[in-house]
Amino acid sequence: MDVSRIRYKGAGEWCKMICIIIGTRPEIIKMSPVIRECERLGLDYFVLHTGQHYSYEMDRIFFDELELPDAKYYLDVGSGNQGKQTGLMLGKIEDILLDERPDVILVQGDTNTVLAGALAASKLHIKIGHVEAGLRSFDRDMPEEINRVITDHISDYLFVPTDVSKQNLLAEGITDGVHVVGNTIVDATFQNLVIAKSRSNIVEELNLKKYFLVTLHRVENVDDKQRLENILTAFELLYEKYSVPLIFPMHPRTRKQIKEFGLEYRLFDGLRVIDPVGYLDFLMLESNATLILTDSGGVQEEACILNVPCVTLRDSTERPETVEVGKNIVAGCESWNVLSAVGELLSSILSDNNPFGDGRSSERILNYIGIKS
Repeated sequence: MDVSRIRYKGAGEWCKMICIIIGTRPEIIKMSPVIRECERLGLDYFVLHTGQHYSYEMDRIFFDELELPDAKYYLDVGSGNQGKQTGLMLGKIEDILLDERPDVILVQGDTNTVLAGALAASKLHIKIGHVEAGLRSFDRDMPEEINRVITDHISDYLFVPTDVSKQNLLAEGITDGVHVVGNTIVDATFQNLVIAKSRSNIVEELNLKKYFLVTLHRVENVDDKQRLENILTAFELLYEKYSVPLIFPMHPRTRKQIKEFGLEYRLFDGLRVIDPVGYLDFLMLESNATLILTDSGGVQEEACILNVPCVTLRDSTERPETVEVGKNIVAGCESWNVLSAVGELLSSILSDNNPFGDGRSSERILNYIGIKS
């Protein structure tokens, strides 16, 4: 390694160079506290953004919202078929790692960016830290599950959010380098909510009081006409029963599929469809909602942290801790199941128990890879 890249802190102690690899908005959110901690400690690090989903300009706005420094590298890979997208990222990431020669890379979650980054580093014998390791839905039909499993089995540091995740790894024979650190989403939610409260007025602008918040974007839901219709029917039944508006920042893919399947007739006045909103606005919508209906894993976590009841519109979840503490029910897509789950949660008193940690996950992660504060 180029000795000019080594930052000495005293008597033989030195900081490793870290490459933080991200590619999607959820990854930016969950790695934002790690980036802030690197900044706070003055560490030698850089951010590599693959651009898996979004345009450069959209991401610049997102970094500005969260008050983060820009990524050093932006690959602009864009959307595509699983294999082609992963392969394209793999080659481009490898070139950068060969040039920069970091000591360790950090990847977060289960995207194609995570898999490509981990594979590139593994082949170059660069240490891999997997943030949010050990999650399992036990559904190999989900491409995210494949990404999680492979990344865990080639990582050197496995930063698991909970003991449940640790047990998942132990069951697969992974015992070395496993550390329970909590989930960086707790750090991120606490830190970013402070920013959101000072910057976002969306609740007032939409004149909202009591409302349900909806998100829906997963392929298994929006690309299946029957599932999509069942879910939209459930929304209508909920409005008929509770007379509470459903605020729906609609993903472009969901909008496209509703039109393609001819399901516009399932949209109704109580379902307030709005354009997708920025993260800070969405965080405010989450924190003020009466209840959330979602197929997003990250939203399940945020709802749990914010103590907002959540109904998951999927058949399984890789966040079972949210169910175990009584804040989330996995309802699938059948209308009556969704209605029943909402009724059960609204009649319950939620515990203040947060299974994902105390908001110091980023500090623990950096300490485990040998960076002392």
